[in-house]
Amino acid sequence: MNIKNKVRAEDFLRKHLGHVSFGELMKSERYVRELTQVEMSKLLKISKQDLCNIEKGRKQVGPERAMRFAKLLGKSQKVFIRYSLQDLLHNAKINLEVELKDLAL
Repeated sequence: MNIKNKVRAEDFLRKHLGHVSFGELMKSERYVRELTQVEMSKLLKISKQDLCNIEKGRKQVGPERAMRFAKLLGKSQKVFIRYSLQDLLHNAKINLEVELKDLAL
C-alpha cells in the first residue's frame, strides 16, 4: 500500500463517526478482548458500575486515571490520555483538538 493512501483507523473513525469518546474507546477495547463488563472492571480494578458509567459517557476520566487504565491494559498511555483530555474539551463544547508531544529531557 502506498504510504500516501494509508489511513489511520482513528482518522477514518473520526471522519465517519465524528467525536469518539473515551468511553467508546474503552468499550471497543473490551469488545476486542471479548470481556464482559465484570471481567474488564476486575482487570481495571474498578467497579462494574464505574465501567458502565465510563462506557456510556456518564463519568469522565481524568488523565491520571486514563494513564493507569492504559498501563493495566498494556496500551499507549499517550492515546488514552489524549482521549481523556479530548472528552473534557468536547463536553465543555470547546472546539479544539488535543495533540500530545513527548517532552525532550
